[in-house]
Amino acid sequence: MLSKENYKEELKGINVVEVSGESCANCLSLMPVLTRVMSKRNDSKLLHIEATESTRWFMDLYDVRNVPSILIIKDSKLIDKCYGFQPEEILEVWIDMKIKKL
Repeated sequence: MLSKENYKEELKGINVVEVSGESCANCLSLMPVLTRVMSKRNDSKLLHIEATESTRWFMDLYDVRNVPSILIIKDSKLIDKCYGFQPEEILEVWIDMKIKKL
């Protein structure tokens, strides 16, 4: 589990992090789409973080203000982020473009 103490180690390499809220309909719709997109990739890993009081430190650290949010993080440094539900095709192109630049 990601914590303040281990996040730098856990976020080594390229990570696509999905931040969602428990009662967020768009978050529930996004996760299967993002899982499909990421299942085709072997250059990055997918992480899920639930926006709760115990993960507020993460949201503050990466300035996450809305859910769902998708963050691309390399070696614990934020590369880019987007908010809201994204169609599969758009999400795939966005992630591909960001990771190719790395």
